[in-house]
Amino acid sequence: MDSVQLATRISKNEDRLFRETTRELGTTPADAMRVFVAAFNRHRGFPFDVRLTDSVLPFRSEEEALDFVDRQAGELLNDAW
Repeated sequence: MDSVQLATRISKNEDRLFRETTRELGTTPADAMRVFVAAFNRHRGFPFDVRLTDSVLPFRSEEEALDFVDRQAGELLNDAW
């Protein structure tokens, strides 16, 4: 697989917040960038609005998490049509 390195300059504060947020989401900055670029290209523009808020609570059960994922997938499919 051919790959290239994508680089950009951001402020130290933006870098700190980005790294902190990716850690809280359980991912890495590099993986977050790969996900964003792939989604951006598929949608031919900004694909979604995802952010942490102060009111984020963990799922109470695996069933609740799966229900959430099912609803999100349904919304994405509806948006695609």
